[in-house]
Amino acid sequence: MYQIVLYMGLLLLLGLIVMYALGPQRANVMNYAYGTNYSDTYFFGKQLTSVAIAVVAFSVFYFVPYKWFTGERSKYVLWAGFLSCVLLFLLGSLLHLSLAKETNGAYRWFYLGGLGSFQPSELLKYGVLLFLAGFLGRRASQGKINDVHETLVPVGVISALSLLMIVVLQKDLGTGVSLIAIVLSMIIVSGVDWKIIGKILGVVAFCGLVLIFTSPHRIERVMTFIQGDSHKTASGQEDKNYHIQQARIAIGSGGILGLGIGKSVQATGYLPEAINDSIFAVMGETFGFVGLMAILALFTALLLSILHVAARLPDTTLRLIVAGIFGWIASHVVLNIAAMTGLMPLTGIPLPLLSYGGTSMLFIAAALGLVFQISKYTSHKVLEEGEGGQDLSGRRRLRRTRYAGGSRI
Repeated sequence: MYQIVLYMGLLLLLGLIVMYALGPQRANVMNYAYGTNYSDTYFFGKQLTSVAIAVVAFSVFYFVPYKWFTGERSKYVLWAGFLSCVLLFLLGSLLHLSLAKETNGAYRWFYLGGLGSFQPSELLKYGVLLFLAGFLGRRASQGKINDVHETLVPVGVISALSLLMIVVLQKDLGTGVSLIAIVLSMIIVSGVDWKIIGKILGVVAFCGLVLIFTSPHRIERVMTFIQGDSHKTASGQEDKNYHIQQARIAIGSGGILGLGIGKSVQATGYLPEAINDSIFAVMGETFGFVGLMAILALFTALLLSILHVAARLPDTTLRLIVAGIFGWIASHVVLNIAAMTGLMPLTGIPLPLLSYGGTSMLFIAAALGLVFQISKYTSHKVLEEGEGGQDLSGRRRLRRTRYAGGSRI
């Protein structure tokens, strides 16, 4: 499935082009607002470094045999995720050390000086993905996938602890939703009974409402979304709906073909997080409706390629890994674009491979590298229910036959 490499490369290249154009504007805004001394090429240089690291991560997870990540070692990745999140909470919220980076009242990153920053919740998501894929794969092969005590309770405990770290300690509901998407994608593909899945969705919805209505800033975001443009008149505060208004202005200003690279007005300080969470709106201003449709087509093609791999994997654990990665990337794309177009409340989640920043790009690239490696073990046809589950250790790889015929991958 070399299409995965193609689509990922195009998205990374597009992100670099946009960052090269936006970098000077972002530097001017930061220097004026905070008295910093960023050069015109600072943000482009950082993004270029992030892309280089992402390519290395993709290569590592492609060349290192998947069993090294998906076996017993997966629990160490999970524990590393848990411990790093706990350490961040202790250093930031309790000890207030500079190593923990505070943003808008929340501690979500380790600040590593000249090396940048690291977001431990991304490591935790990757650990949950690898560990639960192996766990659910074993339960499916044992015929215990619907067993409440031996399967569903352990999955629920790990998911709940992960959400506690991300949503409660780090106050990051957007990343929490992404984690839920990973787990639900694997549960659905694992073969859990649909009645049980319905109950799980009910519990998830209830917990989501509790997390929203026990947090004033989340209630405010939901009310802003519900009341829309009338919210500023009803509350008398002009800035409640500011972010989404500026995002819509950016997308609307782009028209059909866009203003062109380097001509964004909203990125000069009007649109918050212009190179991070709001990059989709800036791209709408730059490339217009046609450009946004092309970006959506790239993401759609990438996600369909991932599904193509998952549908042809005989091994249950590998299929669950790919399904979880699909849920991971799809949730980021849907949440970010829906927020920027006013279809959902703002969540503060990056657009995969395009937004500025290194940690999310690093782990998504690593996940795609794993998918690319796993694609070598696919069958020549879509597998029907019940065909999966056999061990792949004795199967020959399909590298040479991938393009031998139209029905082959």
